[in-house]
Amino acid sequence: MRIKVHEDVKVPVLKNVVYAVGLVWRADKRLLLSYLYSNIVDNVFQYYIQSILFLKVLLSIIDSGADFSAYFRSLMMFFGVTVFIKISVWASAYVRQVSTKNVLKVLNNMIFEKASVLDVGQYENPEFYDKYQRATVVASSGYFDIVCWDVAAIIGGIISFLLVIGTVISVNPAYLLFLAPSVFVFVIETAKSKQVYKRDLEMTGNNRTKAYIQRTVFLKDFSKDMRTSNIFSVMMKRFDKAINANVEILKKYGMTLFLYSMASTLCSEFIPVIGTYIYAGWQFVSRGALTASGFSVVVSAVGAVKGMSWYIQEGFDDLIQMSLYFQNLRDFFEYESEIRDGTRTADKFQSLEFKNVTFRYPSAKKNSIENASFKIEKGETVAVVGINGAGKSTLVKLLLRFYDVTEGEILYNGVNIKEYTVESLRNAFSTVFQDYKNFAVSVFENVICQECSEEDKIKAQKALEAAGVWDKVQALPNGGDTVLTREFDETGAGLSGGENQKVSVARLFAGDYEIAVLDEPSSALDPIAEYKMYENLIKATKDKTVIYISHRLSSAVLSDRVIVLENGNIIESGTHKELMARGGKYSEMFNLQASAYKREEGEEIE
Repeated sequence: MRIKVHEDVKVPVLKNVVYAVGLVWRADKRLLLSYLYSNIVDNVFQYYIQSILFLKVLLSIIDSGADFSAYFRSLMMFFGVTVFIKISVWASAYVRQVSTKNVLKVLNNMIFEKASVLDVGQYENPEFYDKYQRATVVASSGYFDIVCWDVAAIIGGIISFLLVIGTVISVNPAYLLFLAPSVFVFVIETAKSKQVYKRDLEMTGNNRTKAYIQRTVFLKDFSKDMRTSNIFSVMMKRFDKAINANVEILKKYGMTLFLYSMASTLCSEFIPVIGTYIYAGWQFVSRGALTASGFSVVVSAVGAVKGMSWYIQEGFDDLIQMSLYFQNLRDFFEYESEIRDGTRTADKFQSLEFKNVTFRYPSAKKNSIENASFKIEKGETVAVVGINGAGKSTLVKLLLRFYDVTEGEILYNGVNIKEYTVESLRNAFSTVFQDYKNFAVSVFENVICQECSEEDKIKAQKALEAAGVWDKVQALPNGGDTVLTREFDETGAGLSGGENQKVSVARLFAGDYEIAVLDEPSSALDPIAEYKMYENLIKATKDKTVIYISHRLSSAVLSDRVIVLENGNIIESGTHKELMARGGKYSEMFNLQASAYKREEGEEIE
């Protein structure tokens, strides 16, 4: 069965359900088995044994005039069955609690691993983000549990339904006429589920906006700006707009869903209940054609069929919706990276060359890099400078193959970087990014980027000393073992923006690398601290190849060569002294910043 959710999109329900169940089975088969056991046993017990068979047997004993001992034996037998079933179902529920954790762990790992290998460009694609959000919702909302419950509920409901129908037929086949409309419930609920999914799909963008605003309001990173500007009211207006848009979507689908619900109720409750009660009452009271036990079977069957219909109907309803959500999960897992792996392994660095490189972001109207050409040899220190938006950070993204060039080529050791495996190429560089991030783990772990041995901690300490932040780290409650947040650890601590940036830079000092790329590594530092950090970097990177990306020019003074970017074009190239002598754009930028670049003794940098 396929559900059409858009003009050109059809979702295979059965295929997606099988896909979901298959994932559960591979992750921890106990989850599905426990649901099957619980729902089948519980359904059969509740809707057949307890509601019909138990009552029929007891009333038959009474009708036959048997003594109380026969009645008591039957009662005790049913009591024993009840105790056994309840205990086994409770045990099954405990198994589910454990297996659910395993399934969610496997699923989250799959999602995280997939997200980690997708192109960086995907994160700037709203369609991808919508699918990513829906994929995480499948895990965080426990949809795997729902799928397993639904499959088990449908199987258990059908088994119970057949047992009940068989019992009713033994009384009088005519009652099937009143119970038959229950079958149409499944058709109605299928159509209803499609509408529910389309409604939820339309609300995804608004829900993403709401989630973003809810997140920013509570995050510490945004708290100061929220309290010292009018941005809070702007965000709240966007929040209200998203909610109002969702309200309109709910209104759009409200009447349709109401009509489907009414039709479902008519087929599942009104016709079976009223019809059966009238006919059974007429046979029992007017004609005397039913015994008390037969009447009880028929009347109980109505309630059982109603309950089972609801159970099966809800199972089908949920499965159809879940199949649509699992389509999103499948779509997410089927995303293919546009950055294709090469076959060569990047070896020791010798040279790097940008050769007539032009690049335009997928959604942009103009190029970010325009016909850029330059070459960096082993052991050189090169500064790429320019104002914000000049295209400096884009060069780093291209170099690391977060994006591929639109035109031209980038050569590593004379070979196009597309010919190397992505992993080996990126491992050839030690990179500090402009939008640096430290994590809620210890300072040492932030530097080494793994769980630290004592030897690792010594290495991390030296790196922190070189970055100029060890004195601060040493004074923290647990020194380098202090966690960089109080969110998960009461003894954790926070650092200032500059101190956090120095911790990020310390990763470079701790690494084993041939070429280092530092993208705005001093953006959070004052001019004096910035110059000191660059001096330390020059010492630590002696005989290494270093590329500085910056709009502040301390790095340029200490570099072998300076490349000046403007609007994606290389407009100047040379040493600091050569460019100052030319009196061009670089000289103009440097003179504007000169007051911020002074040595501690007060001597101006020249």
